[in-house]
Amino acid sequence: MNGPSPVVSVSILTGFLGAGKTTLLNRLLKDPDLADTAVIINEFGDVSIDHLLVEASSDGVIELSDGCLCCTVRGELVDTLADLMDRMQTGRIKPLRRVVIETTGLADPAPVLQSVLGNPVIAQNFRLDGVVTVVDAVNGLQTIANHVEALKQVAVADRLVISKTKLANDIERDALLERLRDLNPRAPVIDGDTDEAGRAELFACGLYDASTKVADVGRWLQDEARANHDHHDHDHDHHGHDHHHHHHHHGDRDHHDVTRHGSDIRSFSIVHDRPIEPMALEMFVDLLRSAHGEKLLRMKAVVSVADNPDRPLVLHGVQTVFHAPERLAAWPDPDDRRTRMVLITKGLEEAFVRDLFDAFTGKPRIDRPDAQALADNPLAVPGVKF
Repeated sequence: MNGPSPVVSVSILTGFLGAGKTTLLNRLLKDPDLADTAVIINEFGDVSIDHLLVEASSDGVIELSDGCLCCTVRGELVDTLADLMDRMQTGRIKPLRRVVIETTGLADPAPVLQSVLGNPVIAQNFRLDGVVTVVDAVNGLQTIANHVEALKQVAVADRLVISKTKLANDIERDALLERLRDLNPRAPVIDGDTDEAGRAELFACGLYDASTKVADVGRWLQDEARANHDHHDHDHDHHGHDHHHHHHHHGDRDHHDVTRHGSDIRSFSIVHDRPIEPMALEMFVDLLRSAHGEKLLRMKAVVSVADNPDRPLVLHGVQTVFHAPERLAAWPDPDDRRTRMVLITKGLEEAFVRDLFDAFTGKPRIDRPDAQALADNPLAVPGVKF
């Protein structure tokens, strides 16, 4: 190659669970100005779905599917960026103009920012060109109040995109806007339903500058830099550990640990080999949403439905708000037509959800008769209210 490679812009797309990051990303990737863009997706959970739903060529989407932020962000993300640069410099891939990192909805953005800003090798080849945060107009105010990750996602943003504005009333929208201005007075607020939100210019924020944010942002980045240094010294040779265990392994870092989400927040997946009857799927989702919606932080699924198994159904839901199901034109991976359902819950027992699903799909388990009873007659089970 002639001369050094140009510096590649990095954009971080963040927002809490169900805010609409993947929907926005799919709109943006249709803009020709983002043709030379790679997408890095970080998911929280053991079964990945988001990378299947991003409408880009397979060589343009890189999946970080472990979901354990302590390793994924500090290790795998840096390694992935370094590998991208190596492949560009050796001519194995065409030059990139931009890399978009879509974080998991549970991500504290500070370690992601620090991975790009604080690594000297990465900083030589990539520049952080801003943070775009998606906020749900319906649940956003409550989410910010209940989850510190959501608050930080707003505070670090260069631009705020408000999704689902048509589902919120004027009082909800006004209250949310007031809170956003308190947390980040200088970030432009963009209606996600407008054309402006779907153009490549959304990512052109300019070099990231923490000094333009509220004072907490600079402190969070400093704390993360120190934590990253301590973590590297302690765990640099432990990357083969069991990630499920190490979500709780930080010990003396608990007072500022950015990777912990509370012991009651869990991600789990349901994988099903056979097509599901549409009525059974509808009843399962409706019952889960009606009876336990407040505990359902996120549900995302690609489903093989018996009435048309060649075209999978995509489900998106946050608490009691579910988008209308959509049919994909074909399976993203034609060799894998299994139903994959990822749920992130707070205080909702995984075994109960699994048994409820089995009850509706014809595989009830005798160790949880309450799930079968609930499927047969929801009103007969104490504590379930509609």
